[in-house]
Amino acid sequence: MRPGSVTGVLGRLILAAGIVILLFVAYQLWGTGLAESHSQDVLRQQFDALLHRGGQHHPGTTTTTAGGSDLPTVGSPGAAPGDGSPVGVLHIAKIGLDKVIVEGTSTTDLRQGPGHYPGTPLPGQSGNVAIAGHRTTYGAPFYNLDGLKPGDVIRVTTLQGTFRYRVTSSLTVSPDDTSVVATTTTPELTLTTCTPRFSAAQRLVVHAALTSTPVPGTPTHTSPKEANGLAGSQGDWLPALWWGLLTLALAIATGIVSRRRPRLTRWLLYVVGGVLSLGAMFFFFGAVSPLLPASF
Repeated sequence: MRPGSVTGVLGRLILAAGIVILLFVAYQLWGTGLAESHSQDVLRQQFDALLHRGGQHHPGTTTTTAGGSDLPTVGSPGAAPGDGSPVGVLHIAKIGLDKVIVEGTSTTDLRQGPGHYPGTPLPGQSGNVAIAGHRTTYGAPFYNLDGLKPGDVIRVTTLQGTFRYRVTSSLTVSPDDTSVVATTTTPELTLTTCTPRFSAAQRLVVHAALTSTPVPGTPTHTSPKEANGLAGSQGDWLPALWWGLLTLALAIATGIVSRRRPRLTRWLLYVVGGVLSLGAMFFFFGAVSPLLPASF
């Protein structure tokens, strides 16, 4: 092969790699939000169904005392929600947040929305309720979490009612510092996310105190240390391999089949093959994303 041909091939490979990297960045910033939005719709439907099944046709009903504390309409604690199930709705007016909380902080769970740390109490119950959320991907629910200040209000609606918390403090810790989600004697809420934005170097932690009387807890909880810590869990490399090979095969097949075809037919094949390749690439990116260092 002539030197000029080798240079041309290398140039095309570098260009293709650059395009794939740019597409992956676009997927991380915007494509993941589409997946999260769909998951949120499904979770909200499931949570609304649970509310109606439990007889709470007006979720979030509370009364307010003279001191400003919410007294929730308390329902039965029931059983602890299963992994991936809706826990409640997190609402923080100051940062425009209104998301359904999912049970669990695994990679799969956090792709659906803010995740409740297994082993910590449910919102409104005694102890330290801990919730993690993405900062820059998958809908970025905690993108503006650093904007919360002491005194700001956080509301959470569960099957037991609506509960109000007031922010007390915020701090930055290392990803392996699980002490911030450890059991406490006072009823409080802890929110965790990555900081700074677009980095997984540290975790931003916001603490808030429950302003009303705690409600009865669920039967039993495992230890918070049995959860995924503050770093989340890693994904499986096998799906990424298969989707990557399929994407590559579709791209190569499109190039081979399109060779020496009439111009109109060639461009039609390019369009069809390109659409199929991009579809496979979308799922490839979705499988690759959990393999990267935690960046929620």
